Amino acid sequence: MSSPASEGPDFWNARYRAGPVPWDQHGVPVRFAEFLARTPVTGRAFVPGCGAGYEIRALHEAGWPVLGLDFSAAAVDRARTILGPLASLVRLGDFFAPAPDLGGFHLVYERTFLCALPPALHADYAARMAELLVPGGMLAGFFFHGPEDEPPPHPLPPAQLTALLQPYFDCSEDRDVSDSLPLYAGKERWQVWRRRG
Repeated sequence: MSSPASEGPDFWNARYRAGPVPWDQHGVPVRFAEFLARTPVTGRAFVPGCGAGYEIRALHEAGWPVLGLDFSAAAVDRARTILGPLASLVRLGDFFAPAPDLGGFHLVYERTFLCALPPALHADYAARMAELLVPGGMLAGFFFHGPEDEPPPHPLPPAQLTALLQPYFDCSEDRDVSDSLPLYAGKERWQVWRRRG
């Protein structure tokens, strides 16, 4: 597979270290909170590109054994600071690199990860998600459809996202988003994609 970097770790480290970032919601989005409230725990959860890690805490509190991963050391440091006693749930690593505990997930949470990757890596993303999730497992989260004049983020129009994921997944939920950050307002959807058996 190709390099996992949109611009390389240094690109993201610089942005996290520079101060506030426009993709940090400082909490858990409403659609994800609603999803957790109605979804029974069925196994392990994974948050790639976990950033500040707010959803790690939410998943843990909902009863999910969860792992967060980011290839930006600055993001991992921030997440560990925010999570405090739960800091061990986040680690520095490469989404595309094999690891003994990367697999067998029942839930993967997507938020600003796919759209941070350059389009050349989108097919690798879909194949890797299919590897990580068990049959019937869920890829759930926020998908950025754009438009965007100066990526990243790299938008995927609905038809393009469907073409990317449908070889492995079926979409079981597609809803609007009421609390988008300004960067994503009117440009994203909450969706749940189930891994085919």
